[in-house]
Amino acid sequence: MYEPFHRKYRPKTFSAILGQDNIVITLKNALKFNRVAHAYLFCGSRGTGKTTLARLFAKALNCLELSPDQEPCNTCISCVQMNEGRALDVIEIDGASNRGIDDIRQINETVSYVTSSSKYKIYIIDEVHMLTKEAFNALLKTLEEPPENVKFFFATTEPHKILPTIISRCQRFDLNRIPSDQICKKLKTIAGKLNLSIQDEVYELIAAVAEGGLRDAESLLDQLICYSSGPITYENVSQILGLSPRSYFFKLDRAIHEQQLSFAFELAKEIFSTGKDLVCFIDSLMEHFRIHLLYKLNIPICSYLSEEDRSSYLETSSLYTQEQCLANLDFLMQWSKDLSRIPFKRISLEMILLHLIRSKHKISLPTLVRRLEELSSGQIAPSLPPQQLFEASPPIKMKEAPLQIPETLPEKVSEAIEPPAKIAEKPREQKSENAVSSPPGRHEVLLRFASVELEGTLIKE
Repeated sequence: MYEPFHRKYRPKTFSAILGQDNIVITLKNALKFNRVAHAYLFCGSRGTGKTTLARLFAKALNCLELSPDQEPCNTCISCVQMNEGRALDVIEIDGASNRGIDDIRQINETVSYVTSSSKYKIYIIDEVHMLTKEAFNALLKTLEEPPENVKFFFATTEPHKILPTIISRCQRFDLNRIPSDQICKKLKTIAGKLNLSIQDEVYELIAAVAEGGLRDAESLLDQLICYSSGPITYENVSQILGLSPRSYFFKLDRAIHEQQLSFAFELAKEIFSTGKDLVCFIDSLMEHFRIHLLYKLNIPICSYLSEEDRSSYLETSSLYTQEQCLANLDFLMQWSKDLSRIPFKRISLEMILLHLIRSKHKISLPTLVRRLEELSSGQIAPSLPPQQLFEASPPIKMKEAPLQIPETLPEKVSEAIEPPAKIAEKPREQKSENAVSSPPGRHEVLLRFASVELEGTLIKE
């Protein structure tokens, strides 16, 4: 009978657990010094080993020939029954399907029964956060003072949903996401046992997609073996995951640089005609600008990129500034939250791409504020010369109406008006506050532009 990878290669000893060294040391010391608590809570994201740790700890507690380093022997009758899933004294309960108060009452009624052959009776409740409030309250008394030979092991991905009164009665362990290098090492070990030919970039890509979950990585590798009978390549993984080719993104980089608005409609048509998932495409696009940002910050790039992709990123990263990458990431993050609720997917994608193409000449708000501060202090930012600002945002043109002087003026006003000859004879005087000012300079135009962007009104003189 076929057995999936995540079950076939599940760790049978503490030493095989990946990425949870501190928790393993604590559990083994509890066995060594006979300081085993009555309840444990294992928290963490999916595929990090919560249930596996609970089962291993239960197997070690009932092992008849525990090794000096507190590892289960896997040969005694208790370990064999545990490995085969038929240990009568280790009761595994699914919290999602047994979440009511009646299910907990059944535990309370049977908790005092003697064990069949093992030293401890152990209850492992997976997804314990799914229990109702009434079920948690019914478990409180038993959890606080269980019989001496009874232990409770809980596993959950959402510890914030568990009542504080339950958490306070347990020893809590928060599992870390498994590092990518350890996931790759485990996948290479599995591939070596099966004599599989897999590119090195594939391991890195699988680990990146799994996001620290070993079970997800093993399931994806299992799926890839069914997809391809020959060597497993980077293209195979991209097709399985529905990832968009990176050539799309490099073409978008050049379209942004050359301001080709028509490319937004061409790319949107290509995405929809090939049946790509829109949310997945936006996620890949965010990853694309993230890699550009890593290049700008001189941070090591993801190792799963091919040499061709690395050279393309090195070429196109010069088309962006650091602030443009940050602004594009922020824009895409906002869209990703609401994209699933928008009915017009294609139009939304076109608008997203159009905004990205037009964003080349957009001045971000932090840049604008910094420029205004520098201008007010008499400094000029070397990273953004004034001429670049005015290329990005042309000065505001205002039509001035010709001055109309009525034929008849009030007496006081007519006395103030003098013929042009008399005005020319007078020495040049300092401009009064009411005198007509000279045409605005570039700094004044920038201030006007800033006021329009921030408040929607012009600065009054």
